[in-house]
Amino acid sequence: MHFLTDLQEAIAYMEEHLLEPINYQDVASYLHQSNYHFHRTFSMITGMTANEYIRKRRLSDAGQELMTFEYKVIDVALKYGYDSPESFSKAFSRFHGVTPYKVKQLGQNLKSFNRLVIKIQVEGGTEMEYKIVRRDSFQLITKVETFAIEHAANPESTAIADFWSESNQNGVSAFLAHYGADFYGVCASITKESKQFEYGIGTEYKTGDVPEGYKLWTIAAPLWAVFPCIGSDPKCIGETWDRIFKEFLPNSAYEMVDATDFELYPAESQIDLFCEIWIPVQKKDRS
Repeated sequence: MHFLTDLQEAIAYMEEHLLEPINYQDVASYLHQSNYHFHRTFSMITGMTANEYIRKRRLSDAGQELMTFEYKVIDVALKYGYDSPESFSKAFSRFHGVTPYKVKQLGQNLKSFNRLVIKIQVEGGTEMEYKIVRRDSFQLITKVETFAIEHAANPESTAIADFWSESNQNGVSAFLAHYGADFYGVCASITKESKQFEYGIGTEYKTGDVPEGYKLWTIAAPLWAVFPCIGSDPKCIGETWDRIFKEFLPNSAYEMVDATDFELYPAESQIDLFCEIWIPVQKKDRS
């Protein structure tokens, strides 16, 4: 239950500090997790980022206060962390569909966004295929780009998909194919302070010069949980990650560690297999 406990503590922390200038980095620090790991975990489980949760909760409460009490718009704006009535009005209007100045009028519709409650829900009848693998350290030759953490688990972001498309079009993929047949999409672990993460496209490196614009990426984690992504397009990757965070990690004897994870695209095609997701794991401490 350690996995769910962290999520509950994150929500409690955000609720307790809702009127303070906090963001997902503060919550990650409170949980002693990296920004990247917390952002991705929270987003996968809840379907929204922690920053989005904080913003919606503030605007929801602000709407109730404006409707219920005789508060001035500027006072509510400052209370919920906005620098000016103008910036508050823009955010308020986008969320509620009405300006804060019109809330006092009867018949105005407002949106309510309640506190998240984590419940254990019994869902059965579906199987999730995986395997635990030990693997020696190895190196990849990679083309690397840096992305904002917000792209890590955002289903609407096309940043990484665009990176793959560009690599296929500009000759990067063709160049890497000379080194190895299997392709990897590698995602770096990062520190608690980082606001960005590195993502690389690469193949296994054995020997030879590393040309300018490419880097060697060492994969050192010894223990892996491996999940097949079954489907005909990249959508299955997001669906598999969703199941990893919602089904596998909360209930298995393993927990994900902060280290490089990757997608493996094998050269030898297998029926219905789009790729494999490899996540570094360790056994949970049962004490």
